[in-house]
Amino acid sequence: MQLTKAEEQVMQILWTMEEATVQDILKTFEKEKPARTTIATILSILENKNFVVHRSEARSNIYKASVSKEDYSKKQLFGFVKNYFDGSFSSMVSFFAKESNLSIEEMDRVLNETKKALKATKK
Repeated sequence: MQLTKAEEQVMQILWTMEEATVQDILKTFEKEKPARTTIATILSILENKNFVVHRSEARSNIYKASVSKEDYSKKQLFGFVKNYFDGSFSSMVSFFAKESNLSIEEMDRVLNETKKALKATKK
């Protein structure tokens, strides 16, 4: 399930803070602070989508992510590859290599780092 930009922004805050009240989340906004009710509504939506859980403590709700950042990122990345590159990671890598004008040395470095990561996960 894809999150809206506002929902993802709140999730990023929760992933960083681990637990937070609406007030805690509001404090993270430096410039234009959203309304308290806006944050509360977003948290309610996230809870309905099973991304967030809360517990009540002394007249406040404390929210916590129930989906890890890693799991969400993985699902989004695989969906992105499926939707835009027909499920082909090599097509995606090739596209980004061309678009960012990577040198042969940089491509070799990416390949070597990928090989190391794959070897480490198989141990």
